[in-house]
Amino acid sequence: MRTVVKTDQHIPAKDSTSSPQSSSNAPIVQLRSVTKTYNNGCHGLLDVSLEVKQKEFLLITGPSGSGKSTLLKLLYGEELATQGEVIVNDCNVTDLRGDRLSLLRRRIGIVFQDYKLIPQRTVAENVTFVLQAQGFTRKEIQRRLEPTLKLVGLLSKANCFPDQLSGGEQQRVSVARAIVGTPPLILADEPTGNLDPDNSWQVIQILQKLNSFGATVIVTTHDEQLVRRCNHPVVQVCNGRLYRK
Repeated sequence: MRTVVKTDQHIPAKDSTSSPQSSSNAPIVQLRSVTKTYNNGCHGLLDVSLEVKQKEFLLITGPSGSGKSTLLKLLYGEELATQGEVIVNDCNVTDLRGDRLSLLRRRIGIVFQDYKLIPQRTVAENVTFVLQAQGFTRKEIQRRLEPTLKLVGLLSKANCFPDQLSGGEQQRVSVARAIVGTPPLILADEPTGNLDPDNSWQVIQILQKLNSFGATVIVTTHDEQLVRRCNHPVVQVCNGRLYRK
């Protein structure tokens, strides 16, 4: 059954993508002497340590192939560290398998550079797909959907398909899908890599707004101009090693 959104429905005054966060300044992400070595002997990361506190907005820079994407994949368990510890939400990701890993991933919103939208599903269906898989009721899905689409500026495109959208709009659908479950941690892997400067800044502004609501945001990018414009803490990955800028 298709999820259809009527664009003239009432929108709550407060975006339901926001959620109260702990006032604690405890880290939500910790990498402790992490090394990732692939089967061919190449190092994705080499003895990397990093701590990201709750509600922080962190930019990770570096050239293609430097290890940025590897770092994010370690955080949501797509890759496993060869050595060291990866701690997310007080869980050692290396120890998680099956349902336990799935539960952790529900607490992480992931934005991909290539969008990863389902072509045969509408904007609304792409955004709500994960909620449906997690067993949310139709009423709760609808409650979350409209404010989320409004936040990313796509309420009027709810019933469009991905091939009817621009690249910038498709990336905003990807952002909406990542945040509709109100995760405390958002990981964005080169979210502006395929976008022009105006669309890139629009995506970053959405992520900054989510950060102001209390979400922790980690963004990888090779766009130095964007990094300077953002004025957030920055770490650089170079040859698998991490440097504070």
